[in-house]
Amino acid sequence: MTVYFIGAGPGDPELITVKGQRLIRQCPVIVYAGSLVPAAVLEGHRAEVVINSAELHLEQIIGVLHDAHLRGKDVARVHSGDPSLYGAIGEQIRHLRERGIDYQIVPGVTATAASAALLGCELTLPGVAQTVILTRYADASPMPDGERLADLARHRTTLAIHLGVRHLPNIVAELLPHYGADCPVAVVHRATWPDQDWVRGSLCDIVAKVAAKGFRRTALILVGHVLGDSPFADSALYRASHAHLYRPVD
Repeated sequence: MTVYFIGAGPGDPELITVKGQRLIRQCPVIVYAGSLVPAAVLEGHRAEVVINSAELHLEQIIGVLHDAHLRGKDVARVHSGDPSLYGAIGEQIRHLRERGIDYQIVPGVTATAASAALLGCELTLPGVAQTVILTRYADASPMPDGERLADLARHRTTLAIHLGVRHLPNIVAELLPHYGADCPVAVVHRATWPDQDWVRGSLCDIVAKVAAKGFRRTALILVGHVLGDSPFADSALYRASHAHLYRPVD
């Protein structure tokens, strides 16, 4: 028996991996995060038990997984996006290890990747940004030392900020000294869902634009000059003078 932590992707049911979809259709027990995973992701399943974990606390979820273990039933534990990012699987894994229950993680498409695709941009450009920092805004849970937003902003690279749209004015205030008022920003609401929406602006006007849209939750904030029209050089990889194993140059 195995518990499969499956990344369902950002919302579009076609963005789940082939492996994730196969496991959902095979496993006799499905436990899915119903507040973030659309029902269409579960289409075609033949499970005996389907449980929405949004209605359960941690101990109840572990109880379901342990009961399936005792009955020898594989479990598709379906999370949104990629389960390794803000998926709260670490605490579940800790309990599974204590009970000797096997598990595997099946990665999924992240909200960051989906938002970049929606915006039609690359998050790493030569000479502009070669690093992407995925983080969240410190609210109920504090950030570890050195990971406050102001600490990360000193790098001036591309930022993807989760769980922060309600605190956008505070976020802007922390970023302004490092990025400048003209730094491009995009806020993407429910990327790839039928009601997806987004707004682009800069640190000087994004708060007003987001307020006009009414985004209050389930939105990703992207910050960085890769979102604008900063000039950048072509990559070395496809340069005619750049030789490599598959393209030798005379």
